[in-house]
Amino acid sequence: MQFSEQWLRTFVDPQLDSAALGHLLTMAGLEVEEADPAAPAFTGVVVAQIVEADKHPNADKLKLCKVDAGTGELLQIVCGAPNAAAGMKVPCARVGARLPGDFAIKEAKLRGVESFGMLCSARELGLSDDHGGLYALPADAPVGTDIRDYLGLDDTLFTIKLTPNRADCLSLTGVARELAAITGRPLHLPAVAPVVPSIDARRAIVLDAEDACPRYCGRILSGVDARALTPDWMVRRLVRSGIRSISALVDVTNYVMLELGQPLHAFDNTKLAGAIHVRYPAAGEQVVLLNKQTVTPAADTLLIADENRALALAGIMGGEDSGITLATTEVFLESAFFAPAAIAGRARAYGFTSDASHRFERGVDFELARTALERATQLILDICGGEAGPVEEAVARDHLPARPAVRLRPARARRLLGIHLDDAGIQALLERVHLHVVREGEDFLVTPPSFRFDIEIEEDLIEELARLHGYDNIPAVAPQGSLMMLPSAENRRPVWDVRHLLAARGYQEVVNFAFVEEAWERDFCANEAPIRLANPIASQLSVMRSSLIPGLAANLVTNRKRQIDRVRVFEIGRCFERKADGVPVAGFHQSLMVAGLAAGSAQPEQWGERSRQVDFYDVKGDLEALFAPRTLSFERLSHPALHPGRAATVRLDGRNIGIIGELHPVWVQRYDMGSAPVVFELELEAALGAVVPAYAEISRMPAVTRDLALVVALDVSVARALEVLREAAPAVVREIVLFDVYHGKGIDPDRKSLAFRVLMQDTQRTLEDAEVDAAVSALVRQAESVLGARLRGSGD
Repeated sequence: MQFSEQWLRTFVDPQLDSAALGHLLTMAGLEVEEADPAAPAFTGVVVAQIVEADKHPNADKLKLCKVDAGTGELLQIVCGAPNAAAGMKVPCARVGARLPGDFAIKEAKLRGVESFGMLCSARELGLSDDHGGLYALPADAPVGTDIRDYLGLDDTLFTIKLTPNRADCLSLTGVARELAAITGRPLHLPAVAPVVPSIDARRAIVLDAEDACPRYCGRILSGVDARALTPDWMVRRLVRSGIRSISALVDVTNYVMLELGQPLHAFDNTKLAGAIHVRYPAAGEQVVLLNKQTVTPAADTLLIADENRALALAGIMGGEDSGITLATTEVFLESAFFAPAAIAGRARAYGFTSDASHRFERGVDFELARTALERATQLILDICGGEAGPVEEAVARDHLPARPAVRLRPARARRLLGIHLDDAGIQALLERVHLHVVREGEDFLVTPPSFRFDIEIEEDLIEELARLHGYDNIPAVAPQGSLMMLPSAENRRPVWDVRHLLAARGYQEVVNFAFVEEAWERDFCANEAPIRLANPIASQLSVMRSSLIPGLAANLVTNRKRQIDRVRVFEIGRCFERKADGVPVAGFHQSLMVAGLAAGSAQPEQWGERSRQVDFYDVKGDLEALFAPRTLSFERLSHPALHPGRAATVRLDGRNIGIIGELHPVWVQRYDMGSAPVVFELELEAALGAVVPAYAEISRMPAVTRDLALVVALDVSVARALEVLREAAPAVVREIVLFDVYHGKGIDPDRKSLAFRVLMQDTQRTLEDAEVDAAVSALVRQAESVLGARLRGSGD
């Protein structure tokens, strides 16, 4: 909504400049979006009267004018405006004046004739785009008066952005009420006295849709002069509110709407037949609107009609056939209350909007209709003349909005606002915005007035207290609390350690949605019954994830599309699985997991190492570094997302904690991933465990190394062989590591050779050969009995 600051100050005049006034309105909830000057800066322009206007002796299109500019002597000014005429009052820029654009007025000679000033058009003063002639001023304009003072150009045009619940501020009266309440300044509203009827012309009103229109007022005005000129002060206020002046009758209805907030409409009474009906349309009924648009109203669109036809869309726009013209002499003036639900969205459904519908669909004061009608009647009689008939009013009071009292608990208001307001102060603040306050025990019962549709619950009243007290006056108190050091167990590390360790291995953390595409669950997790979302944010994100791997795969695909081939990412997040008894919420199991993906080259491009693709063992090494010094073991695995021969279960302390492997070639090809990435997914809880440091003596004795080459069946895994050897290792055996695997010439086709290096050492003495041989023999016997192994070379 746009309005003039000068107009607002006629209602309430706080001792604030324009900037402070705009800030105050914003902090009161009436956000000031723009504050523009009514006219550009200029100086030295006064009201002047053309005394003589003769033809220029040396130019056909110029005139030589004698002008009274209030200086005591006539000024000679050469003017090219076609409408310059003797007796006309116009703006005159005297010598030394500066016009918009910093244009200086100097003495000049035009076609051999001296000119001492400039007569101005509206465009030259920056008041409008009209430059067809001089800006004509009223005949009573005082000569010599500064034009800025006379036209009130030192004005600011405020544009406020209102929330839909504050329809009461869609008028100067509403804004002034708020400003008076906030500043405590007196409020001066225009006095509206009932117009005494001087004729007995009436038109009956019938409410056929009482629920949609519970109040309708109307009266006939006869003998009006529709050609009367709208007063300059009214035109100025309308234009500065963004409304074009049309004719006196239309301007009055627009002016009252801006002043009081009540939309009005004027019909040509001679075009009406019988009673006025407020009803819903008949099938196929059409209306030609004032904007020349022909509409077929929907069944829920309210109409204003007479006995013969539809006249207007109620609360939206009048009809062309019954509208007033400059020839109108008899007017039927309407003022009504339409229920917001009956108007909301109707105008937009027909592809337009109007000032009336904008107000009615948000809520207009249901007690205002008659007052606005009286105000408009008086203005029309003052401007256009004529006589007024009695007011006809139809009211269905049972359908008028109810105004129940709202209970306010002062203690709760103080707690929510965080400020101390005593009960008397609370009551005073609420009464300043015309709320009726009654005490009931410790509480207040607050009844909102008819123009406040936004006061319905206790929180609305608490918001009013905050606004009126002033948001700037509510202190910003930093939260305070005592802190204490929480215990931290040595055998557990924080999640951030896991993040840092993975980042140190070259991975970057990502955060993906916990809801994913159903196809991902089916392809990567073989999950045919995922947990579905009742209200997904997008159709393709309709189920909860049971694994982090699909999200990481999607990250890889996104990077590939951007020509980024080397990708190493990880995520820590929750996965959601249905329990065996799986029913809503309580049947969901949420497990925290850590997952990673590595794709592309094993190392960034460099000169020191030949480029190669990342493989299973690179990522396996990353996991072993993550869990060190704890030891992981790996067992062959079949998983729907992973390559059948390059996947393994990750085990820790004899328990499965996750998976590792290369993505299945089918999914790599289907999702266009390029080279196959290697992924892992582990229980986060397992990764958070830590080994408590324990002292162990460092031996000064020499170590003894023996190599064992064991021939075993092809299906015996290295992990199983190491497990068996370590079970039988005597105390002197410090380490057993694999250093070679051989399968080929000299070995049976169904067997392979595993070569282990055995490190033995004692902390107190040097080992003797007999002890070393005994330890090796024990390892060989264990391998022979458990694995069916034999020493390579014995029978090979």
